[in-house]
Amino acid sequence: MQFVRAIVRPEKKDEVLENLSAGGFNAATVVDVVGRGKQKGIRMGDVYYDEIPKTLILVAIEDEYRDKIVDIILKTARTGTSGNFGDGKIFISPVEEAYTISKATQGL
Repeated sequence: MQFVRAIVRPEKKDEVLENLSAGGFNAATVVDVVGRGKQKGIRMGDVYYDEIPKTLILVAIEDEYRDKIVDIILKTARTGTSGNFGDGKIFISPVEEAYTISKATQGL
């Protein structure tokens, strides 16, 4: 199993979730977060924004779907034709175990 954490622009959240669902990935946890990337925030005129709003999408998947879900997120979350700073990141890590609480069963 793999755990996918995708940090995307808030305005891309609905489109990413729609495309994930269309690709067969209906289950997701969505959290509004703030943060900054390599650019260390953004300056607009005299105002410096240190914490930029983002959306964190969390999805647990079986190993064989890793490339498919990454492809969906990359294609959907990117802005412009070649992407822009602040489009986000995808982090993938292994899941040792998962349990469904309502059924008391192991696995996804």
